[in-house]
Amino acid sequence: MLTVDDLFIKDGYVLDFSNPRYATFFREEVGIDIDDPRWSIEGGSKGKRLRYFLRTVEPALAVKALKALWGHREVQLSRSGQKDDVANAKGRFDDLLIRLGENPEPVKGATSDALIKRPNYDVIHDALMSLTNRSPQERGYAFEKWLQKTFNAFGLEAERPFRLAGEQIDGSFHFNGDTYLLEAKWHNDRIGAGDLHAFHGKVDTRAAWARGLFISYSGFTEDGLIAFGRARKVICMDGLDLSEMLRRKIALPDVLHRKVRRAVEHGVVLARVSDLF
Repeated sequence: MLTVDDLFIKDGYVLDFSNPRYATFFREEVGIDIDDPRWSIEGGSKGKRLRYFLRTVEPALAVKALKALWGHREVQLSRSGQKDDVANAKGRFDDLLIRLGENPEPVKGATSDALIKRPNYDVIHDALMSLTNRSPQERGYAFEKWLQKTFNAFGLEAERPFRLAGEQIDGSFHFNGDTYLLEAKWHNDRIGAGDLHAFHGKVDTRAAWARGLFISYSGFTEDGLIAFGRARKVICMDGLDLSEMLRRKIALPDVLHRKVRRAVEHGVVLARVSDLF
């Protein structure tokens, strides 16, 4: 339902449908009278009727409705010329179809190897937990490699660590049209304001559209977060975030999307996964 909400529903409305067009759409595309009172048990708004419909019908009918809505959504975006503001929208939609027992349609011209594959959350989480037994130096390098593989598993085009004159960058990735620099640390102690300010300085010397993600497995000190202040170009994650994301099988782009939104709306540099979902 989080995916359905992000893709199709806003403030009770479903895409750009008026009530009459919504009824016509469901009748012609799905073969359902969405105005029937049985779909309004939890409320009469278009969004509430859609959620109740999807939760109560057979998966095949839910898939039929979702595919029709996705098609309408694509036409709506194409006509408006607007950029899709939902990160990894197609990937999330395909993942939803897979969970309902349906194979997503391949992109035109793609080979079978290019079809979307769901990340194996359990395997990724076990690999993360296995790093705890390594020595600090070995663990740091292994953590960077784990992050690169994990980000790529979610389609974020992660790059390896690179070194510029006088500074080390732990990697970079692409998300929602922006390039993010990555700082990754796995120390015994939590990270303070000094490291946060230093990383923000690296990001601030890049292009105006550059952003930063600071991942500290051991977390951040409360005093450090307060001293660093409101989020500007940097958001943060810690080990609890990573573990919570993988245990609950929440896609990494979804986590980043909500962290960025919380940072923009409230200036929070570390919004926890447990609070965002």
